[in-house]
Amino acid sequence: MSGIIGKKVGMTSIFDSKGDSVPCTVLNCAPNFVSAVKTLERDGYSSVQLAFEDKREKSESKALKGHFKKSELSPKRKVVEFKYFEKPESFELGKKMLVSDVFSVGDIVDVTARSKGKGFQGVVKRHGFSGVGQATHGQHNRLRAPGSIGASSYPSRVFKGMRMAGRMGDERVTVQNLEVFYVDSENHLLVVKGSVPGAKNSYVIIQK
Repeated sequence: MSGIIGKKVGMTSIFDSKGDSVPCTVLNCAPNFVSAVKTLERDGYSSVQLAFEDKREKSESKALKGHFKKSELSPKRKVVEFKYFEKPESFELGKKMLVSDVFSVGDIVDVTARSKGKGFQGVVKRHGFSGVGQATHGQHNRLRAPGSIGASSYPSRVFKGMRMAGRMGDERVTVQNLEVFYVDSENHLLVVKGSVPGAKNSYVIIQK
């Protein structure tokens, strides 16, 4: 299996074997369950669908109730498909997947999550603009202004993609090449070096 679904617990620091303090992120990877298996012959591609975290049955739609009933699972909150090219049919519906079954210390993983929303922001915070520079020569209230956004008579419009103020954050972000620092199979915790996008208790997708 190439990945698993989890939740962000928060950040901490752990001392490594050299005595250095390493900033780490703790992820709660409670047991995932196989809710569907896609095969090349039947579906046109190969993948294994995992489901994570129980959900109240009264809050689930009839369609998804029937979907989870096929694998004899209770309704789940988060469902993600992971590509699996070898033999996806070897996975049984309803099979429990533990974090220790997928990852071990030293593995390099990519973590995908939804970043924190930062609201409407200006160009200095959103794009790293430096502003107009010097505050002298009669400058008033213009230190963090975007400046010119284009020519006048031609093209008489603003090109698409112009970096301007706007909504920042709340996007799907993937941080690559994080090292697995510690695996706690008893408490279903995964500790990776570095930071992970998203707020506490937000869903994360961890893949090799």
